[in-house]
Amino acid sequence: VQWKASVNDGTSSHSLKYFYSSVSEPSQGLPQFVSLGLVDGEVFLHYDSNSRRAKPRVSWMETLGKEDPQYWDRETQRARGQEEASTTDLETGRNRYNQSEGLHTWQLMYGCELQTDGSKRGFAQYGYDGRTFLTFDKETPAWVAPEPQAQITKRRWDHIPGNNQGVKSYLEETCIEGLERYLSYGKEMLLRTEPPGVTVRGKTEVEDGMETHVCRLDGFYPKEIDASWRRDGEVWLEETFHGSLAPNADGTYHSWLSIRIDPKEKGRCHEHDGLQEPLDLALEGESLQTSHLACVFVLDSRRSLEWFFRSDHQSISISYIINALWC
Repeated sequence: VQWKASVNDGTSSHSLKYFYSSVSEPSQGLPQFVSLGLVDGEVFLHYDSNSRRAKPRVSWMETLGKEDPQYWDRETQRARGQEEASTTDLETGRNRYNQSEGLHTWQLMYGCELQTDGSKRGFAQYGYDGRTFLTFDKETPAWVAPEPQAQITKRRWDHIPGNNQGVKSYLEETCIEGLERYLSYGKEMLLRTEPPGVTVRGKTEVEDGMETHVCRLDGFYPKEIDASWRRDGEVWLEETFHGSLAPNADGTYHSWLSIRIDPKEKGRCHEHDGLQEPLDLALEGESLQTSHLACVFVLDSRRSLEWFFRSDHQSISISYIINALWC
């Protein structure tokens, strides 16, 4: 019987996401409103109610600001409008849920993803006090209200002519164009590849004599990776445990997977990337590295698009405008 730890590049994707969060009673020193923009999980834009300025969080965004001098002023004005609207939205939320004064939160997140095969995914979701308030189904397209308090907003938005189609168009087109623009500016960081260091260690359980072997993967980028244990060439799921994917301080990622086996069946650990000749490593072996498949991203020409999506004071939503983020 031959045991192998198989490590391959997963299907690479790229994402652009925005998060907005408001609290009714902020703690001392903490902002009441925060806005974040993330590309591939990395924060590139930050705004809060203390500074009241949109600021870059990565060096490549400073380059964008130099080439587009009005970019940060536009982002600042947009964020200030969202901050102002969130105050009304929180109050409306308390009224909808018949709540008195106290700590309450209102959140919005939306964004898009682009897979290497060209497929696209978009999402938009509102939350109140940690519960999902509204989500957008772009296939219908329509808003989905999991709680009765959100039904009023759902019906109002669904009946605004062209509103839902506009949301769908933003998620599938405008957002993707913005993602491509940011990838072009941050390509040295976002499109880089870092191979994982792979270490396999094992120990024998005193209780039953079984052996637990842990395959640790560290320092890889991008975060998509496919790791599994194989027995005689077949993926083995029994007694296999996967650790969560987590970021490192340097922007790379780490993860692990373990397996419990009978020591009589112990063979060798095998690590490969699907591109070069497989490498064998004894279960007690030392750290080694694997090549990483680069994601080739072809950028096309950009065009300026605007999507205006506003709410009135009778609905519970954050009034916001997403426009010309990349013109």
